[in-house]
Amino acid sequence: MNPLANDLDHIVAHTPDVWQELRGARLFITGGTGFFGTWLLESFAWANRKLALGAEALVLTRDPLAIAKKSPHLAAESCIRFHQGDVRDFEFPAGEFPLVIHAATPASVRLNREEPSQMLDIIVRGTQRVLQFATRHGTRKLLLTSSGAVYGHQPATMTHIPEEYLGGPDTAISTSAYGEGKRLAELLSAIAARHGGLEAKIARCFAFVGPHLPLDLEYAVGNFVRDGLNGGPIVVHGDGTPYRSYLYAADLAIWLWTILVRGASCRPYNVGSDEDLQIGDLARLVAQACGEPMQITTLKQPQQGRAPERYVPRVTRAREELNLRVWTPLAEAIEKTVAHACREQRPAVRIDSPREGRLAPPRGREAKHHA
Repeated sequence: MNPLANDLDHIVAHTPDVWQELRGARLFITGGTGFFGTWLLESFAWANRKLALGAEALVLTRDPLAIAKKSPHLAAESCIRFHQGDVRDFEFPAGEFPLVIHAATPASVRLNREEPSQMLDIIVRGTQRVLQFATRHGTRKLLLTSSGAVYGHQPATMTHIPEEYLGGPDTAISTSAYGEGKRLAELLSAIAARHGGLEAKIARCFAFVGPHLPLDLEYAVGNFVRDGLNGGPIVVHGDGTPYRSYLYAADLAIWLWTILVRGASCRPYNVGSDEDLQIGDLARLVAQACGEPMQITTLKQPQQGRAPERYVPRVTRAREELNLRVWTPLAEAIEKTVAHACREQRPAVRIDSPREGRLAPPRGREAKHHA
């Protein structure tokens, strides 16, 4: 049985109109091997089988063999095929694709920091190529997975950032390549919608947690889960005061499918949870999910009088216009993420960590999930 069955049923139950739109359709997806893409493919294959949709997804990838190794059950799905190529210059497959999801972006803080020109090139040229494909292959609806990074630094006085906020990344800083690239991707999509006749749906994505989450990238919640499964300590590299929010991956899939089908064209939607917490509290939630008390090490001390940083969306637009919400509480989301990481690493959890070496077998409550 698929260990994600309950989550996949949850997705299907909250997206009935989506699957009617996809019945018999051909769908083109970029970024199908990443965190977002994996959940989109998992839910697509599940709905296709459960509802007998007769739909087909073609997934752009640079390495089809890597997909077969990472997700053999998806590679074996008859409704999913793979098209080899780089998002910047891939050869166009034949036929019409009425629905396109463009989710290809390197999820790498390191690339953005060390090779910002390459990050910008992948985002901008990749989006241009996908839009060229869409306008020539009968695409009616295209979903762009953008980012909350388009807003730039969130003002300390603003607890939740709305879509109407017109701030932006600081263009004098090279690490703004990711956020500025996403702004350009949105603009290119809007131009294509105006001149190419397609509907461009824009999802400005914030932070997420769930199974398939990479534990070895420079993102707090994944690193905390890695540290916790390693027996601790859970290391907070900052001072623990910034505010973040995390949407569970199954809820994320509901939001993305819904925006693709029912979202208004060229009307961006924030995608994420509006239930904020500080990074230090997030570390404590992860420690609790790992089943035993463990040390939390905070490397920096808060600066007295300094307002904490925030990266939290307002999601009123998605809630009121599309009836989307946060269905999965964060504590439950983290528990599911930890349990899945244990299952994926049988018979013992062994994930390389630059600080801690290799992860030990899980302990306490999560050892039950591991058994």
